[in-house]
Amino acid sequence: LDLTCRETPCFAKFSEVEKVANMQAEMNEVPPLLLSVTISSTLQFYFIGEKCKILQDMNSHLEAVLKEKRALRKRLIKPRCQESLPIEATVHKCIVELLTEAVTFIEKLESHLQSVRSIPQIPNMMKNMDTALTKTEVLVMDLEELTEQILKWRELQKQVYSD
Repeated sequence: LDLTCRETPCFAKFSEVEKVANMQAEMNEVPPLLLSVTISSTLQFYFIGEKCKILQDMNSHLEAVLKEKRALRKRLIKPRCQESLPIEATVHKCIVELLTEAVTFIEKLESHLQSVRSIPQIPNMMKNMDTALTKTEVLVMDLEELTEQILKWRELQKQVYSD
């Protein structure tokens, strides 16, 4: 009787509802903490998989770069001027003048950059100059005293020889 009754569409729908009810009952039995742990671990595995894909892409790119290492070295060593466009003879004079002006501009720029870089060091340099000046003044005073002593000693020696 059960086999014949279940074949009708009415009982087929009833069995589907029964399956859904059983699944809901099983889900209600699973504690929410376990459900959240499984969801979070599933998400972690997903993101780990995405990171793994990114790392694999980077690794394949780096492998390709390493394969072309020799070609890259040759390109870096080779001077770039050989790949430039040819310059017409009528423009050569202008190019030479432009290059000389560019060189002088770069030299002036370097000197200006050095002076700008030294601006924060000016107070320290001034302190050093002040200390050097005071030391020089002390040395000058010592030298004056020493010259006075030498002159006195010289006078004494003159007197001793004259006597």
